Amino acid sequence: MTLRRFAVSGRRGSASTLVILGLANPGSEYEGSRHNVGGDAVRLLASQRGAKLSVESRQRCVSATVPTPRGPVTLAVPTTYMNESGAAVRPLLTRSSLDDLSHFIVVHDDLDLEPGRLQCKMGGGLAGHNGLRSIVSVLGTQEFGRLRIGIGRPIHKDRVSDWVLQRPTGERRVETQTAVANAAEAIATLIDVDFDEAQRRINVSRG
Repeated sequence: MTLRRFAVSGRRGSASTLVILGLANPGSEYEGSRHNVGGDAVRLLASQRGAKLSVESRQRCVSATVPTPRGPVTLAVPTTYMNESGAAVRPLLTRSSLDDLSHFIVVHDDLDLEPGRLQCKMGGGLAGHNGLRSIVSVLGTQEFGRLRIGIGRPIHKDRVSDWVLQRPTGERRVETQTAVANAAEAIATLIDVDFDEAQRRINVSRG
């Protein structure tokens, strides 16, 4: 079902049936942080599919297009900081020739879900996520696909910024790595079947 179309203009590349964008901050200091689980999941899935994410001219992300039985799928991670994630969206959708936003899925961390829980949905609010806010400002709508990866909330409400940017250690590190691996499996499901069926499988099996 088409929820919203995005006007793409300028040079258009080969058409993709699905575009999946995993959110993350760039730089070694953020590697393995809770805020980066979306980008980490996309990178893991790309590796599993034998795809190398590379920088495209004039794009603000690394991306790769992988062949699937359902058509080519573009996987991408912004090279901007989280609060500028939207800068990657217009050139990415233009190059992918994608204007149907029901086929655009953003993979991101979510404070409102307990650690490791996954939820797939179409549309929804921002929940204070600066990456989503940036993307919505570019698209002009909140009606696009989401794969939410739960990271939970810190005990102290005033420590949210530290919590999301923190690199977990010990058992929490293992927990985060497991969540990324499960999210990569969920992305594979989104690629292999239609959105409604993927949503059913992901939300039942990982809920």
